[in-house]
Amino acid sequence: MDWTSELISSGLWIAKTYAITLVCFALTVWLLAKRTVWGRQFWQLSGAYFSPKRSIRPMLAVAFILFLTLAGVRLQVLFSNWYNTMYSALQDLNEAGFWLAMWLFAALATVHVLRSLLDFYVQQAFTIHWRTWLNEQMLERWLGGESYYRTQHLKKGIDNPDQRIQYDVTVFVESSLTLSMGVVDALVSTVAFTLILWGLSGPLALFGTEIPRGMVFLVFVYVLVATIFAIRIGRPLILLNFLNERFNADYRYALVRLREYAESIAFYAGEKVETALLKHRFAQVISNAWAIVYRSLKFLGFNFSVTQAAVVFPFIIQAQRFFSKQISLGDLMQTAQAFGRLQDNLSFFRNAYDNFASYRATLDRLTGFTQAIDEAAKLPKPEVQSTGQALKLNNLTVRTPTGKLLLENLNTQVHAGQAMLIRGPSGSGKTTLLRAIAGLWPYCDGAITRPQGQMLFLAQKPYLPLGSLRDALHYPNAVSRSDDAGITDTETLEAAAVASAGHAPQNLDKLVDNTSRQSTQAASTTADQRARQVLDAVQLGHLADRLDEDADWSRILSLGEQQRLAFGRLLLAQPAAAFLDEATSAMDEGLEDAMYRLVAQHLPDTLLISVGHRSTLVRHHPVQLNLKGDGGWEISTH
Repeated sequence: MDWTSELISSGLWIAKTYAITLVCFALTVWLLAKRTVWGRQFWQLSGAYFSPKRSIRPMLAVAFILFLTLAGVRLQVLFSNWYNTMYSALQDLNEAGFWLAMWLFAALATVHVLRSLLDFYVQQAFTIHWRTWLNEQMLERWLGGESYYRTQHLKKGIDNPDQRIQYDVTVFVESSLTLSMGVVDALVSTVAFTLILWGLSGPLALFGTEIPRGMVFLVFVYVLVATIFAIRIGRPLILLNFLNERFNADYRYALVRLREYAESIAFYAGEKVETALLKHRFAQVISNAWAIVYRSLKFLGFNFSVTQAAVVFPFIIQAQRFFSKQISLGDLMQTAQAFGRLQDNLSFFRNAYDNFASYRATLDRLTGFTQAIDEAAKLPKPEVQSTGQALKLNNLTVRTPTGKLLLENLNTQVHAGQAMLIRGPSGSGKTTLLRAIAGLWPYCDGAITRPQGQMLFLAQKPYLPLGSLRDALHYPNAVSRSDDAGITDTETLEAAAVASAGHAPQNLDKLVDNTSRQSTQAASTTADQRARQVLDAVQLGHLADRLDEDADWSRILSLGEQQRLAFGRLLLAQPAAAFLDEATSAMDEGLEDAMYRLVAQHLPDTLLISVGHRSTLVRHHPVQLNLKGDGGWEISTH
């Protein structure tokens, strides 16, 4: 074989095949996006990422990955020709030809290794950029428009949104690239090795009839029939993979809640109930896992049988021609290699069916997630305006999701510096009224006008974000920092660099614990003094030296301390309006009185709305709104 001309023809082959494949790939993607359900799902999730209007880089990256894939196919063809050259040299006892084949192998192997490394890097970089973009899109949609909250009002909520954002996005991106390039590789390789096998194949006698190039037709029929049976056997894996993700996520969520509510469970001695719940959810995981095992046994058993049976076919069919010296040993070995490669390529869809099944399940989970967000956006919203310095409620009617009337045609207004207490029996809609004022409750009518400026809502159990005590005190406002400390954890990044170099530390738990506790530094002197003064004011001065300590503060602080910390937020934020929902329920009456006096002293112009049952709150609220629970209401003053 003239390897010089072979290299030239390889360059021409890559150029020609690349142009054809690029056009066919683009047309196929367009047709799938238009004609198939899962194609539309894919385009719905990532169409914007590949839009040239946003950036041309993703399209260029795909084009380059496609080029590297085709180069890999051509290298496989050259390796096939090399097998012929090497075995023919052995048969002819051609020592010079044998050593020339070894040098050719060294050259081909070097190119193959370099191409593989470049292909790995480009694909990994591409998936990282794609995953970053898609993660940002999902987070923006999930957090924007309060979808994370409003989806709970849907008739059919969304399960495990955390997993869909974190895990399913990763699987979707990686599988999309792997499967698409796998299809391209399989199809192009099928054409290339069909041509090789066509040239090597002789006539095949079958039932007294001689079929020219029969081996080529045999492999196509063999794989086609096997693929049809494999799809029928493997179809249930789509649902089983979907359920596998769901059951595992449900079990993991139950474990997280066990940790989150550990103290409450311990007080109730609820270990038996929690154990039963966890065992039940784990039983679902295991039951589904066994179903996957049994179905996979059938699927893989069929695939293994088909693959092993195909190993000896080319030798059996070509043996007579070899022993009659119609073909050389090199031709025989290249036939076997080409037949095996062609069989593998044609079997790609059969062997990868479980991967396609898992991919389809991931698509369904992600599109179900985005559909839930869209449905949440369509839920009605109260008419809320921010203007002036007063809270005005005009003909406000509030209902439950089932349509039960809670409040009918409420008309009232509260001006800056005034305070109103909302009272009423349990279930009368006190907290729901606050949700409506916040613009969160979809089942209400009427007009709501809020003061301009920041609104601050203090719940009965305050939310403490991950991070330092300083972060929790300033929430939801960002902490002012002097040197961007905490935004980048230098020690953690250095540890990652060390691990990348192959020197992973022995105690990883200790490393993570140590680095996580040093993610923030002291802010400016003035802000730090202000934070300390606020902690003293709300009687949490003993925590002043721990302002920059990262910890799970929702577990460290008692509920009463958390509520006092929330009042500290109020003093720091100085909002135009504050809404307190049972915000002092865990305090004694003395602390409650002290907190409200702090608000009156330091925030004299803040509009204050409180929800509570205690009669001691009346002295701090000249106006009371009493809800009847059947739609009725009454305003009184003292």
